[in-house]
Amino acid sequence: MDYRTLPVNKWDENHVQHWLESTGIKKEYVEKLYAEEVTGPALMELDDSFLKGIGMKGGQIHMLIRKRNELLQLQQRAKHSSSKTSDRTDAQIDPVKPRNSPTQKASSGDSCGPVDKTRRDNTAATSGKKQKRSSKSQLESTDEVLELSNCRPFRSQNTDFKYVKDRVLAPESGVNGLITPCHEYKSFATAAELNKNQLQSKFACEVIRFASACMNIRTNGTIHFGVMDSVEDTGWKHGQISGIKVKEREYYIDALDYIEKCFCENVQEIARKCIHPPVFVEVISKDSQEQRFVVEVDIEPTSSLVKNRFFEVYLPKYNEGSQKVTLTKDRALYQRLGAKSEPVKHNDLATFIQGLQDRDAQREKAELSCTEVYTEIPQNLGRKLSILLNDGKSYMDDSLRYILVTNRCEKDDLNYISFLMHLNIFCVFDFDEDSNVSGLYSKYKEHHATRSYFLQDFSNESKTGNPPSQKHLCLFDQTSWIFCNGRSDFLGDEKPCDENTWIRTKKKYLKKAITRICDEILPKRSFIVLFLLLSPVQKPLVDTFQEFYTEMNGTEYIVCIAESRENYGKWANLAQASCSIETLEQCSIVGMKLSHIDATIQTMLPSTAQPRHLPVSTRGLCTLPSLEEEKLFSLEILCVDQCDDIKLDLLTEREIQEIEQNFYRGRKIIWENFWLTDKRCCGEIIEREACKDASKLLDDILRGSGLNYSVAKLKIFHHPGSGGSTIARQVLWKRRKDLRCAVIKSSYSPATVCEHALAFRDYEEKEISHCLPVLLLIEDYDEDYLEELRNELMDAVATRKINSPRPYFILMCCRRSNDPERLCKASPLDTVAVTHKLTDSEKSLFRTKLEKLKQKDVKPEFILTFVLMCEEFNETYVRDFVGHILQDIDRSSRDTCLMRYVALLNFYVPNSYFSLSHCEAFLGLGVYTERKSRAYDFKSHLSEQARMIFIELRESTTYISSVQIIHCLVAKEILHQLSGNEPQSQLAMTLLQEKTLFENRFGQEEFIKFIRDLFIRRDKRSRGDNTDTLFSPFIEHVCKAEDCEKAIAVLKAAYELIGKDPFFAQQLARLHYNNEKFKDAEYWAGVAKFHLPNDSYILDTEGQVYRKWFSFTVDKMTQEDTPESIIQKIEIALKAMKCFRAAQQAAKAERDSMNNAGYFGEVEVGCRLLRFLSTVHVFRRSPEGEYSELVKYLITDYIPKDIEKTWGRLHSRLKGLRQNLYNALEWISEDLSYFQTDKNHEKEEEKDVKEEQIYNPRKWLKRQSEVYAKFFISTSLTESSVPESQLIRRMNIYKSGGGSITNILSFLTDKKENRSAEKLEKILSFYTENPLRDRLEDNDLINYILCHITLACLAPGSAKLLPVQTLRELSVRFFKGKRLFPASAHFLLTLLYWPDEALDKEPNADKDEILNSALQTLKRFYDIKMKDVPTRKKRIYTHFFLGKGYGLGKIVHKTKIDKLISGSLDERRMKWLHGTVWNIARIRDILKRVSGWTKDRNLFIRGHVKEFPILPLHRDSVPPGNENVTFYLGFSFNGLVAFNIEVENNPTVSRIQGI
Repeated sequence: MDYRTLPVNKWDENHVQHWLESTGIKKEYVEKLYAEEVTGPALMELDDSFLKGIGMKGGQIHMLIRKRNELLQLQQRAKHSSSKTSDRTDAQIDPVKPRNSPTQKASSGDSCGPVDKTRRDNTAATSGKKQKRSSKSQLESTDEVLELSNCRPFRSQNTDFKYVKDRVLAPESGVNGLITPCHEYKSFATAAELNKNQLQSKFACEVIRFASACMNIRTNGTIHFGVMDSVEDTGWKHGQISGIKVKEREYYIDALDYIEKCFCENVQEIARKCIHPPVFVEVISKDSQEQRFVVEVDIEPTSSLVKNRFFEVYLPKYNEGSQKVTLTKDRALYQRLGAKSEPVKHNDLATFIQGLQDRDAQREKAELSCTEVYTEIPQNLGRKLSILLNDGKSYMDDSLRYILVTNRCEKDDLNYISFLMHLNIFCVFDFDEDSNVSGLYSKYKEHHATRSYFLQDFSNESKTGNPPSQKHLCLFDQTSWIFCNGRSDFLGDEKPCDENTWIRTKKKYLKKAITRICDEILPKRSFIVLFLLLSPVQKPLVDTFQEFYTEMNGTEYIVCIAESRENYGKWANLAQASCSIETLEQCSIVGMKLSHIDATIQTMLPSTAQPRHLPVSTRGLCTLPSLEEEKLFSLEILCVDQCDDIKLDLLTEREIQEIEQNFYRGRKIIWENFWLTDKRCCGEIIEREACKDASKLLDDILRGSGLNYSVAKLKIFHHPGSGGSTIARQVLWKRRKDLRCAVIKSSYSPATVCEHALAFRDYEEKEISHCLPVLLLIEDYDEDYLEELRNELMDAVATRKINSPRPYFILMCCRRSNDPERLCKASPLDTVAVTHKLTDSEKSLFRTKLEKLKQKDVKPEFILTFVLMCEEFNETYVRDFVGHILQDIDRSSRDTCLMRYVALLNFYVPNSYFSLSHCEAFLGLGVYTERKSRAYDFKSHLSEQARMIFIELRESTTYISSVQIIHCLVAKEILHQLSGNEPQSQLAMTLLQEKTLFENRFGQEEFIKFIRDLFIRRDKRSRGDNTDTLFSPFIEHVCKAEDCEKAIAVLKAAYELIGKDPFFAQQLARLHYNNEKFKDAEYWAGVAKFHLPNDSYILDTEGQVYRKWFSFTVDKMTQEDTPESIIQKIEIALKAMKCFRAAQQAAKAERDSMNNAGYFGEVEVGCRLLRFLSTVHVFRRSPEGEYSELVKYLITDYIPKDIEKTWGRLHSRLKGLRQNLYNALEWISEDLSYFQTDKNHEKEEEKDVKEEQIYNPRKWLKRQSEVYAKFFISTSLTESSVPESQLIRRMNIYKSGGGSITNILSFLTDKKENRSAEKLEKILSFYTENPLRDRLEDNDLINYILCHITLACLAPGSAKLLPVQTLRELSVRFFKGKRLFPASAHFLLTLLYWPDEALDKEPNADKDEILNSALQTLKRFYDIKMKDVPTRKKRIYTHFFLGKGYGLGKIVHKTKIDKLISGSLDERRMKWLHGTVWNIARIRDILKRVSGWTKDRNLFIRGHVKEFPILPLHRDSVPPGNENVTFYLGFSFNGLVAFNIEVENNPTVSRIQGI
């Protein structure tokens, strides 16, 4: 038999097992309890000690005991609310079992005639069935006991009172003290559908019989129509509220006219006064909009009316035959017997009448006693308010946010809502359409920055496509004010509407908005919903409660405040559809004056309302109101009096100690730590040597280095856990009184941060030219973000047109790095390195501090990060310490499993975490939602070891909690020590199978991102990692420690489980080809391409599959290779090149990246294919060492007989090989001309294993060009047709190191200038002797002219050099030609046609036209090339500078300047960056300063006649106003560039010096 049909005390162990499985208890414990033969009676007696004895953990015990208690309560309530008859009791115990047919009432006089019998039968048969269908679920299980409801108060006319459908009223009752009404229920479901006469006769019959009985007994009473009596109504519970449809209210009111027909004439008037008119109580239901009522008639026989009288009545009945209403033959005297109205038997009449006198006396006495006034003892509402609003604490803190739901706020009430200004309000659901004009919003926005929404805007904002980290960001920094029913002053189309229209058009948006908040934005237990009922309540406000009630699983974090009991009453009566009145009262503050609430809450605030202050340039202070601070939401502002508003007396000793301990456990330092130290409430915070270094660097920046940069940088690179973040904040804390200090929230865009930073600097300053510098801390940033922010700030400052002796902004950049010392060495003048290594003095400080903490009874285990820092994170010490903590840990427990998962992420994914919501879901703690768990603490459900290892963090802006291992090295040890023999791939596989974690909706996007990073994110030295890795560190570990197959298996599982992510397929392709599994690699590249067919990186990966495959097959080639295998190899190479060309086309269409890998890939494969073809016997090398046959085959129509047929499908593609390679090489050369790319050409001694094409692409290009040329040189073809001979000449140039712009310019970087000059002269000898006569092709002409310019830089006296005038004549083709020329052609025009003192003695406007055209074209090409990529990747390389010579001698290459700068490569780079190169006399001697002018912060220079705009290297170096300036002129592929701009103080002298 099903356990649900039996009482618990009748269950055997099988029943108990099935019930346990339904509760969600872990299977292993279900089996243990079954093995222990736990039956129903045993289950009722279970306690903690028994359950611990069988090995159950705390969380599971808590859940089992709670579920068991709920079960017993349900069965107890089922018994309590069952009927007094055994019939009803049986029905409740076994609801599925059919009941006996309804018994007839004892006396025939009790009947209302044939209609009554018909109604009963119909109700049982028809109505019962119909209602059973609609409420079928009500009675299917004893677990579902209907909720009890209170009756309408006697004689109450409150129209706000409502009944809730399917709740149950207390059973029908008899006489109880006469004043307390007795109750009788009637279904009336069938009768309500009858015609008017039938309905009225039936209604009057029941009312008059009940009224007569009450009046004769002298008791008050109420008869209810629309409430079930289970004796009459099979399938329903006794007292269950169903309601009836009321067609016309008048039918019921007029039905009481039967009083005159049924009562004796002498008592008719009395009866009228005792029988009150019907009251129509609305029946509400969450699931139905159908309007139903319970019709109630109150009977009140006051002693003054009924004294010495008795009331006999006829009863009306409807005759079906005559279709008329008739009265019963005889009058009857009714009385209340128990819960029934029965006629007095004939034999008892005399006795009954004699007893009237006694009953009259009792009535008088009862009436007198009820008039006595009882003084109600007022509740302690102040304490209740404190507990409800503060989550049980005595004062408020910032860990809780508030969601306010309110309606119209009257003008008088606006004086008493100051407490709202101090609450941490997340959003407001405002139902007052005039709120912005005269209501709450108008007052609130005077004190706080807000964002206003309408319901549909707020609910749809998540569809904006922002990344998860930014999607909800703005919601945490400014209160969202949601107008739920329009705005009267809004000019748009959003007007208020009535209730019905609102339900139809806006309710759906309300539901979406609330779901969004509860599911995506705010985790459970982090916020309280506060209903503030300030005016009469309407249905939409109640709908809001019901939605929150559903989403939050109860009223645990819902509070209602209402000064007016009437407003509360209406709200509560409507809200009871979701929740009982009693439960609502527990979470409500009713009747307390708003002014008292205001004063009470303000005493609970943890901080005083004192204003915050900022320093100003006059060394005074200015006030920073909350409204102004919140407008700058992308900055966390540090004030002069930070934390001074905290009420220190509210902080207990334990809380102060906890703040200190949290820091030493590994949490990021907070301002309270410094403040408490300053107040001497905590010990001193150690100041490391690096802090002093950072302060010195800051002082140097503030003193100014003469460079006058508006935005300076101070970088702090630190080992994880070494205190870098603490040092940065120490610097801020020290300087908060003489600088304006703030922390940047880098989740906001650089443009937003820039806007706020400028406003922050200018705030309350009279002279913006003398403002204090702003010190901005940015942590764990992305390089692109930092560079973009710096450029935004510099450009913004530049538009101010003012100069300041000190920087406007100092960006203090603090970032984790595994190699901080290397990064510091790369930029020593502005960088501080913080490592785990302590100096001797630091060791002493750390040891002393540790001793002091131990003296405070702080266990080392609970300040683990600090203890490990004291030991400099020594690996052996960390291993032993973690081993000691993990001793005796239960490896099979759920929290140990969680510990391993968190360790896996924390070790391999920087800054990863598990949200608290995920942890709760995993540990099965999400079931705790009842009020008793409000002081719920996640830590209490963890093992002791987990409490030591985990640290709970709160995001600084959203206050959302998350969990991390205290340090990545500890995470590494936990992984190692808890894994045992289980490999990490298996742990990751198990993690991927954890549905609870992947399906937990809150924080899901962040969790998935960390999982993706675990499998995909590679280490990069540029990000501060130790090495550059091919795969994620986790995958590399699995490949190394286990095997490649395990890595492939876990990646495949991740691909399937994380939505078939194409980038997982891409990684699988890469992993396969790196392990020489090319068929599988081809498959996975195809899968990735299927998902993202136009992604250049995925198309490049497909090309790499075939490239590696081709290289592998060629390397493994043997003498026995067949012609078929050779064809196969060539096919693979050609496939690779085709894929790379597809990647090139896709890259062109991508606006946010500059992916040139397709070009490099095509060249790599093409050159390797050429080498392979040269080994094929058909193309054997000639005795002269040339590949004549191969060259002839590739560049002419010639096809050797041996391969004519077998290679049939290859010929056309192979004959296009040369052109494809040439195109790719030209594109790479042009691309490299734009950028500073040869960054490591002087650091080759480091011998880092790097891909040359990435780290020294110029050298790579030169080498590949030589390989390419080598296979297209043949003396036998030199005398053939002109095209072939030109090609062979071009190949010879390539082989000699020329042929492209980049190759030619790379001669300038050769340390042996003579050798380079000789090579250039040799290259020039390949060209025609008379280029003016013998026309060169466009590309050849570009290279020819550039060779002259380059040679002039290396050997100005070379005989091979042509005059500038000749070169001008040659290059004029690029201006006059109608076809498209590459950017390099226009670049040459700017060099050649820049005014030359020797050649251009007369102004010539035509030359300006050439210059203007070239500059405009360069700008257009630059804009096309740059797309929308980050600024940092747009660094244009300035190739040449204008020197003090004439002709070609005036063109000075950058390398010549580099050679005049002393110091290491890093030092030279810093001199370029800070502009100190221009102070070197030897450089000033060779470069020419030119004159120009500024206008509206734009820079201009004059050409031959016309003025040209010119780009300043640094925008902020352009002086404000209209000034004459001088500068050095540079030439780049983005046009002209100005360096070292200075205002021209003495024009005459300056110009003479410049000549």
